[in-house]
Amino acid sequence: MAETNGTSSSATLRTPLRAGVYAPTMTFFDSVTEELDVPTIRRHAVRLAKDGLVGLVTMGSSGEAVHLNREEKRLVTQVTREALDEAGFDNVPVIVGASEQSVKGTIEMCKEAAAAGGEYVLLVPPSYYRNTVTEDTLYDYYVGVADGSPLPIILYNYPSAAAGIDMDSDFIISVSQHPNVVGTKFTCCNTGKLTRVAHAVNALTPNSKGSGYMALGGFADFALQTFVSGGSGILAGAANIMPKTCVHVFNLYVQGKIDKAMQVQKILSRADWLVSKASIQGYKSA
Repeated sequence: MAETNGTSSSATLRTPLRAGVYAPTMTFFDSVTEELDVPTIRRHAVRLAKDGLVGLVTMGSSGEAVHLNREEKRLVTQVTREALDEAGFDNVPVIVGASEQSVKGTIEMCKEAAAAGGEYVLLVPPSYYRNTVTEDTLYDYYVGVADGSPLPIILYNYPSAAAGIDMDSDFIISVSQHPNVVGTKFTCCNTGKLTRVAHAVNALTPNSKGSGYMALGGFADFALQTFVSGGSGILAGAANIMPKTCVHVFNLYVQGKIDKAMQVQKILSRADWLVSKASIQGYKSA
């Protein structure tokens, strides 16, 4: 953990992560050729920034990284960064999903993410050989990557995308002592876990800079619960299609209008459930 959001030589120049709403941006394709639809990718990124999002993730779960080759991954990140800069949103950082199954491979992906314009990376735990994965091997993986990555890393706790691996709060707190680990995305949807971690690491909140560590809820359907629990914000697929509503809940919380925020949260939770059940197709059809 570090207030500079990482330990690489360019840390002081890195765009700081802020409390608020983040989205794992969708990747768009030409319906005929199946090539990347770069103009739509660019427009979508700018639209999200205009609607108040404070950071974007490329190659997250909603970005269909598993369907792309490495050149396509690089291009999506590059054009997203370029579009934001050209539209005057150079204060909106791009976080890049950069997971591989090995320390060496993940560090290579982190370097490629940096070259494409990414400022942070989001890493789900390796899980292909699930039966051999232990807490010790996970610890060695994350610390090894953190030692070698040119970009600060955000842990991604997403059991359903990692063969059921669910990092507990003690483990997350332990790994987060590394100065190049700057956050966790809790797509496990466990607000108790998020609360314990946020408290232990003195996470950034709308009201306090704390250590700068980011404790991020992974779905919009518990956005307000994340904020109330001491979280830093949400990083949610639903923010692709309901960015203003997500930001509205955050702003109401910051203003102390908790009752009103809960009323909007009820609407947001129902909507998030409807689209998330259909996964990528649900988000794109919406």
